Amino acid sequence: MSILTANQIIIMFLSLGILLVFARILGEIAQRFHQPAVFGEIFAGIILGPTIFGSIFPDTFNLVFPFSGNNAIFLNGITTLSVILFLLTAGMEVNLSTIWNQGKSAIAVSIAGIIFPFVVGFGAGHFFPELMGRNPGAEPMVFTLFLATALSISALPVIAKTLMDLYLYRSDMGMIIIAAAIVNDIIGWIIFAFILSRMDSNSAHQFTIIQTILLLFGFTLIMLTLIKWCVHKIIPYLQAYSLISGSVLVFSITFAFWGAAFTEWIGVHAIFGAFIAGVVIGDSSHLREQTRRIITNFISAIFAPLFFASIGLKVNFIKHFDLKLVLAVILIACIGKIIGCTFAARWSGMSKRDSWAVGFGMNARGAMEIILGILALQYQVISEPMFVALVIMALVTSMISGPMMKRVLNLKKPRRFNDYLNSKTFIINFEADNRFDAIKKLSEYISAYIKVDKN
Repeated sequence: MSILTANQIIIMFLSLGILLVFARILGEIAQRFHQPAVFGEIFAGIILGPTIFGSIFPDTFNLVFPFSGNNAIFLNGITTLSVILFLLTAGMEVNLSTIWNQGKSAIAVSIAGIIFPFVVGFGAGHFFPELMGRNPGAEPMVFTLFLATALSISALPVIAKTLMDLYLYRSDMGMIIIAAAIVNDIIGWIIFAFILSRMDSNSAHQFTIIQTILLLFGFTLIMLTLIKWCVHKIIPYLQAYSLISGSVLVFSITFAFWGAAFTEWIGVHAIFGAFIAGVVIGDSSHLREQTRRIITNFISAIFAPLFFASIGLKVNFIKHFDLKLVLAVILIACIGKIIGCTFAARWSGMSKRDSWAVGFGMNARGAMEIILGILALQYQVISEPMFVALVIMALVTSMISGPMMKRVLNLKKPRRFNDYLNSKTFIINFEADNRFDAIKKLSEYISAYIKVDKN
């Protein structure tokens, strides 16, 4: 039996510690600039990877983050575990009831948000494969379908955060965008699951593609019906009778592992099984908000930073940066998603201004595209420059989504009561005859210290 030597164990913990602390620090910095933590976590990997650290200190880099050997296998295993758990939390954010509550608008936007960028991406991949970064040895149809699907999926977590930052999350338009993104994710992942089953041309598949498709549909259908009902019954039982602290956390992670194992067995990547498992668990009304927050915080604090930081270890972002390819991918991604979703929103009866806001809101990409890009790079479907372009496209579209929505809707930050809570507005002895008198006196008191915008 092969075991890790003492030196390999030292390197193992050293590399994990360095990766985690850099990812957490830069993730914190990104959030302080009102950007998702994933931006900082990816940049941490770029700093530690062959782009910067590996170029300056190649021997030290190869020692701490080797590309072969037991330590490389271990790090690959940890990052695989991390992405499985991340997809669990991504699935838990999907609220199936939201889809039905928003009616035809959400369905129209989600379908158009898949079809338009899919067609544009398919055309670009089919007619300009070299320009779009196809690996010379990749099967043309697999590459074309990958590109079309990767450009079609939106980033639900990024979209949700953008809407929250703009105070639009609970608005009618916000719920339409969220519902459309949910359908978008589910359809996109199902399509990509077919591609994943055929990506690895070097491995022998025990099922034919027809069998894989049938098993995949059967798995999805059973998970979202029978298994969903069973999980809905199991969760309150665990919460009421289990003597073990964190029993629902253990159950959720175990359930995700089983789903991941099944989809990997039928020839589809394990991430799809974990995602569907997250949808099933997150849709249960018995899942307490505190438990949901614990699961999300636990994974977001440790495993998600490790995974996103590991992205930068895979390629040299400077060496493989192709400006033409980056601009082409960003342009194609934006044209397909924005035009498709805007047209569908306008067709469903929304105003012109709101329709454009929906288009820009749905244009946000993020972790999903990056995950798909990693898999395509791993199976040698795309080249390193194309992977770099996908990562940059995901970051750029996520960054411009909020500002463009704000500009289109001409939004101004609303005043909140908490904005005026500071040491200058603190009253030690406060008296009022009734609530209306209290509001009046508080308003007069605050106005003495705060310059009120007449607009």
